[in-house]
Parts: sequence; C-alpha cells; structure tokens
Amino acid sequence: MTETFTQYRAYVFSIAYRMLGSVMDAEDMVQETFLHWRKVDQSEVKSPKSYLATIVTRLCIDHLRSARVQRETYVGPWLPEPLVTETGPSAEGITALSDSLSTAFLVLLESLTPTERAAFLLREVFAYDYAEVASIIGKSEANVRQIVRRARKHIQERRPRFEPAPADQTALLNEFMQACANGDMSGLMALLAEDVVEYSDGGGKVYAARRPIVGAEKVAQFLLRITELAPADASLETGQANGQPALFIYVAEQLYGVMTMEVGDGRIQNIYSVVNPDKLRHFS
Repeated sequence: MTETFTQYRAYVFSIAYRMLGSVMDAEDMVQETFLHWRKVDQSEVKSPKSYLATIVTRLCIDHLRSARVQRETYVGPWLPEPLVTETGPSAEGITALSDSLSTAFLVLLESLTPTERAAFLLREVFAYDYAEVASIIGKSEANVRQIVRRARKHIQERRPRFEPAPADQTALLNEFMQACANGDMSGLMALLAEDVVEYSDGGGKVYAARRPIVGAEKVAQFLLRITELAPADASLETGQANGQPALFIYVAEQLYGVMTMEVGDGRIQNIYSVVNPDKLRHFS
C-alpha cells in the first residue's frame, strides 16, 4: 500500500500544486490523500493512479472552496508559491508538463472556479478523457464537456500569444539583472514591453506594491528604486522556478524573494515577484 502510494506521490503532488498554487498546501493535500488511501480496500482499486487522482482532486476542490474568503481578503496581488523545479519533490513527473507550471498560467487558473479548475487541468493538462473527469469530480460527462469548453475559452483568451524558448527567457533575465544592477533606465526600458505589468506579492507581511504597476516607465522606475534601496548584503542568483528561468533575491544569505517573467515578442510582458515570507518558507 505504502509502496504504491510512493510510486505515485510526485503525480499526486503535481495535481495538488497546480490546483492550489501553494507548495505547502499541496504537501498537506498529499498527506491527506495518503491517509485516505490507507483506508481503501486495495482489492477494489482497478487503477491506483486514477484513484489517487480522484482523492487529491476532491480534497483540493474542498480546500479551494474553504479558502475562497481568505483569497478575497488577501493584501495586494495573490501569486502562487514558487516551486523550484530543479530540486522540487521528485521532480520527474512534476515538471514533465512544465508549461502548466508557469506563474502566468497558475495566475490564469485563479480566475476559474474550483470545479472548472479541476476539470480543465484533468482534461487539458493530465489528459484524462471526459468520462474519467466526470467520475473524478462527480459531474455528468455532458456537464464536464461544457465546463472544460468554457474554461478553455476563458484561458485561451488570456494566454500570451507567444511561447518563447527557454534560451530567450534566460537571455532576457540576464540582461534585466544587469540593467537593474547598473541603474540603467534606458537599457531596462528597452527590455520591457510598453504595457508591461509588475505584480508584487508581499501579502501585507513585507513592503511590496499593493497594486499592479503598469507601463514600461513606471515599472522601470519602481525596479530601479527597489534596487537602489536594497541593503548592502543583498545578492541575486539565477535558477529555475515553475519550469522557467527565475531570479532569486537574497538578503544576508536568506531568500527574500523569487521573480519570474512572462516573455513575448522579444520583451518582458509581465513580472511576478513573490516576497511574502510565508510563501518562501518551504525553501528552507
């Protein structure tokens, strides 16, 4: 029983993280799934993978419903907890569908209801057929088709038109880091789309912009001001988070923030900065 669960643990986590956008909550759902799994009569389980997917999906739907008020009263923009995809729990299986791990994609999922989110992910990301999705979320197959169609349309209308190569993202990230370090306003603005948006998630715990900052000039000014005010023991490192190049910000060798970017047409379209310490605790 435990051996079977261990075999699919990364898969269970991958569903939970995409559903919740939180590493810590996803780990809690994995543990809850295991507790439910221990009570199951194994002789009645035809497909452990599908059975575990059903348990964790239903747990996540319930969790999202109970957390709705908390999300609505969140201070400032809400962003998902960064997931270090090079060293995350059993990275194989979690990052195989890395395009659905990006911060931008997870932010889009926030606009869906818990049921829409589950149906869309199970069908479009994890490739379950409609009958299987219907069984997992407890809806009719016809209803699931409508839910997925509606969710797909909603996501497609808001997804970026461009899918940049990782090398392009890395190059822009390095140029961005250099421009900020040099206080190069014109160089920084050349990297930013005219209508770029910067989202900062401080959760009311640390200083962060409580509203998205819009426009290349305003975003560049904000970023250079933050760089100017950074303490002397602040440092930057590049790495991978949510399946894409990321910037890790340290103060006194402690992780202070994680920044990812949405790139398109050769420029930075959106910047996502997570500095809420509660969302960085799992890194320790």
